[in-house]
Amino acid sequence: MKALIAIVIVVAALVLGWKLLDYWDQTTQEREAKRAAANVQVDQKQLSGLPPQLEGPLEEARKKGAAGLKDWLEKAKRSPQIKDPRLAWIELDYVVLVSHENPLEAKRVFAEVKQRTTPESPVYPRIKALEKTLE
Repeated sequence: MKALIAIVIVVAALVLGWKLLDYWDQTTQEREAKRAAANVQVDQKQLSGLPPQLEGPLEEARKKGAAGLKDWLEKAKRSPQIKDPRLAWIELDYVVLVSHENPLEAKRVFAEVKQRTTPESPVYPRIKALEKTLE
């Protein structure tokens, strides 16, 4: 009977050790992925989804602050010319601007962007960076 209990304890210790090692590997990989994502610098003007002729109106809207950018986004969402990933990036700019004034609005817009963005998107690292403060 003592031998059986000893075998069960050894097997349980081995399984626990295996699970801990697996968890350690997973967290290490996640940490490395975050570092790699943080080191990737995305130039928003290189993202597809915004015609060059709309860069000027976008800059003017940014100069007006959160309200100007919100108006621009409302118009832009109706346009078939403006698409992700650039639209998502601009919406995240709006989220950052409005987060101090209206955190509920920021969280709402952030949730919309996050829902439609995939991990393969160039915007995804920025979403992960903002996720800590907006959820």
